[in-house]
Amino acid sequence: MTDPRFPILTQKQVNVLKDFGTIETFDDSTLVFEVGDNTYDFFVVLSGEVCVKDESNNEKVIVTHGVNEFTGDNSMLSSRKAQFNAYASKGSTLLRIKPDKLQHLISKHSDISDVLLSAFLQRQETMLNEFSGGIKLIGSQSSKETYALRDFMEKNHIWHTFLNIDTSEEAQQLLDSFSIKEDELPILLNPAGEICRKPTIPELAEQAGVLTEFGNELYDVLVVGAGPSGLAASVYAASEGLTVVTIDGNAPGGQAGKSSKIENYLGFPTGISGNDLANKAYIQAQKFGCNISIPHRAEKVEYNGDYFTLYATNDKQIKAKTVIAATGANYRRLPIDNIAKFEGSGVFYSATGMNAVSCKNELVGVVGGGNSAGQAALFLAEHAKEVHVVIRGNDLGAKMSDYLVQRIIASPNIILHKETNVVELHGEHHLESVVLDISGEKQTIGISNLFTFIGAKPCSEWLDGIVSTDSKGFIYTGVDVTENAMTKCSIFEHRKPQSLETSIPGFFAVGDVRKGSVKRVASAVGEGSISISQIHQYLAETKVSS
Repeated sequence: MTDPRFPILTQKQVNVLKDFGTIETFDDSTLVFEVGDNTYDFFVVLSGEVCVKDESNNEKVIVTHGVNEFTGDNSMLSSRKAQFNAYASKGSTLLRIKPDKLQHLISKHSDISDVLLSAFLQRQETMLNEFSGGIKLIGSQSSKETYALRDFMEKNHIWHTFLNIDTSEEAQQLLDSFSIKEDELPILLNPAGEICRKPTIPELAEQAGVLTEFGNELYDVLVVGAGPSGLAASVYAASEGLTVVTIDGNAPGGQAGKSSKIENYLGFPTGISGNDLANKAYIQAQKFGCNISIPHRAEKVEYNGDYFTLYATNDKQIKAKTVIAATGANYRRLPIDNIAKFEGSGVFYSATGMNAVSCKNELVGVVGGGNSAGQAALFLAEHAKEVHVVIRGNDLGAKMSDYLVQRIIASPNIILHKETNVVELHGEHHLESVVLDISGEKQTIGISNLFTFIGAKPCSEWLDGIVSTDSKGFIYTGVDVTENAMTKCSIFEHRKPQSLETSIPGFFAVGDVRKGSVKRVASAVGEGSISISQIHQYLAETKVSS
């Protein structure tokens, strides 16, 4: 049986691929791409073989591709760097296809696209879950700076190895060999042997290739935020021939990306993690030619009557005919004076596999009564000794889906605290205990990891009043936009704002940042797709008026 990670193309498929590349024969064994290459080509073996090796593991052979097999993974759809070395054997003949041509053929030929993307996704999954390698991160597990880097790599599916200086002999040996002091931690060591001391998130993103460069032309659509609504808009816009660029300040997925398992999303009967759903949508958008760059955080936006200019972090300016605000909402901080001290070292706003490891046999707390809190509690209960769920009200089912409520009640190591608030956090460097106020009585519990999923603060500060919002910052759209708030222009003289359009024509809002949105993944995806049909109407109107 053929390994689905390494399928064999039919001769008909190979013949189609030949139209997109060039045929080369190698007289000697030749390195065709190597670790760290920013852009590298896709190869189909016509005769001979290509051997893929892991340089970080004594040139261990990962796979040998034979006739009608192909190289590559989904990094080729973006600008992520090559993770392995690939050698064409002596006398081999290969079909070489450039990345831009590969993207074009994937969007044009669905049968080939299905084979390639399926293999790419499974190769990525194998690399992330079964191989040790990639970027090395050396730091302390209790360090907030180290946690931020690990969290970014985990959520952006960046292949890496974490070496905990508190327990790893290899970590200490590496520090000694490079004469690195502990006050210089954390450090990144990339596969090419380059060292980056105390890296910022943008520096890490540049090393990994997720912070991409794109042209300065005027785009049809700029999507700000890569949560479910933003990714849906990106997929639909790019697939319908619009030029699209999507930015996000952290990682694909938004709040949904923090859900350990979503079981009530249509089409996934066994459930899917928010992070996996976001990763598939991220690849899907790139498949159709969407430019996605992370981390770019929106700082302000200007409108000159014809197009929008967005100013983002990392000195980026993006011009677009239309803008979709899909920046979502963040969970609110608990109103505790010293909470900032423990963020990243005991207090967290998502529950991932990385967190689960540190929760093994520990007492864990989950604050919140929504679906994200319920999903986190059940996920963490598989690893922790006890999970204490804290809600302010007396009805867990008030905001949480019934299937989650029933599972929480049935879980022997989940303890529910109703009408309860977390009022104090204690610990020297890492969280060691919390104090609960249970109907006026205080109780101290040795919780070392606290996950909070409360409230929703819209991420709309970057708008700075350019569009109409309510007092909390949620964006008004459609019928909620008042006559006085509408921008004076010819379009609004003939019609009101469309259902997802804001007080400026051509500026749309979708998902959790929009006033009145339904806080569910399916509705966010629906809004993202609907916004593109409304953008088509707007672009048609501006074309006629010009």
